[in-house]
Amino acid sequence: MNSDMIEQGFQRVWQMFQETDRQFKETDRKIEETGRILKEIMKENLKESDKYFRKVRESDRNWGKLVEALIRPSVAEQFQKRGISVGGSGQREERKRGGETVETDILLTDADSLVAVEVKTTLGVQDVDGHIGNHLKPFKKFFPEYKDKKVYGAVAYIHAEENADRYAYKNGLFVLTFSGKDTVKIKNDRKFVPKEW
Repeated sequence: MNSDMIEQGFQRVWQMFQETDRQFKETDRKIEETGRILKEIMKENLKESDKYFRKVRESDRNWGKLVEALIRPSVAEQFQKRGISVGGSGQREERKRGGETVETDILLTDADSLVAVEVKTTLGVQDVDGHIGNHLKPFKKFFPEYKDKKVYGAVAYIHAEENADRYAYKNGLFVLTFSGKDTVKIKNDRKFVPKEW
């Protein structure tokens, strides 16, 4: 084998390496371009998803306000029938302290006790846990004017999932739901003993 043949072989191999390198660079460029396009598509989809979920959250808030408005007129009467003589009621009671916020959808009060009601269109177990942990446990810290009152909790809803109503009952909360046109009823039986917070 002479040196010319060896030189030609090296040149062919070198050309193959250069062509392979060019193809890799082209592939890298296409991958980079595809990644850029996917990022743009994902960014646009996130914007659209955010708009959608913003509308859903707004719709949920509006439904929640409607349910509160439907429950509020007759809920005090239901507690009075149970021996908790609440007379006054407030809607959307909110307090801030040290960067934290506590909000109660409906607050029913009387001389020695009160009932903090969380209202949901659909009640889930996580809503019950949230009401207990975020509203009832820290309630007197945020509402010190009620420190001498018995604080009871309640959940009101149109639909319950995951046996959330039973879960609320077992955790010492009153459970309220609709029982016909414009009326609310307490689902807890007469042997129920509410938990004081």
